[in-house]
Amino acid sequence: MQALFDAADDLVEQKRKRRRKGVLAAWRDAVMLKQVYAYGTRRRETSMQDLQDLRHNRRAKDYGRFGALEVRFGKASLGSPPKRRTVLTVPEVDWIVPVPEAWVDEVRAGFSPGGHPALWMTERCGRLGVRRLDEVFAAVRAHAGLPEELELHCLRHTYITHLIEFGYPERFVQEQVGHAYASTTALYTWVSDEYRNRLMEASLRRRTERTGAREVGVR
Repeated sequence: MQALFDAADDLVEQKRKRRRKGVLAAWRDAVMLKQVYAYGTRRRETSMQDLQDLRHNRRAKDYGRFGALEVRFGKASLGSPPKRRTVLTVPEVDWIVPVPEAWVDEVRAGFSPGGHPALWMTERCGRLGVRRLDEVFAAVRAHAGLPEELELHCLRHTYITHLIEFGYPERFVQEQVGHAYASTTALYTWVSDEYRNRLMEASLRRRTERTGAREVGVR
């Protein structure tokens, strides 16, 4: 994930140094990818985000208007309208707060959006579509040298897994990501258990190595 974000930032710097067109678009892409991870949004949810979806959280005043993200076009059940949810900014990823803040306050205006409400604008003052989101991810993924099997949706999977590894209860995770059923969220606990087991094994291995080193010293 860090390699992906670094690659996105590098594309911005490359265009800036060479004074090529597309610096603002590259900047937008880098911010968008980071926000997809930080809030675990699906592609359509991301595409349909508007400025008005940025929310304050009175329990996290330091985050300002980036304390939460309102999702208005969540995955719908068969025959039902899109589901809405509010995704809270969790402390473990609060590094995201200044990232979209700079985009909204400093960069987005460069697209001359006028009164368009979309958070993610195109160079032609339209809304960034789902297909374009996939193209952005593919381009950054290639620049990072990451496997072609990875898709934009992988950032959402990573977010869910990390929430569980951070210790958040499954119910909280379910509400954050808009899973209709707890059983869907529960699928990620196996991955998290494997992660915790690896951490424990590594810790025990280091402890054994330290103990062995002390014993050699005593001899």
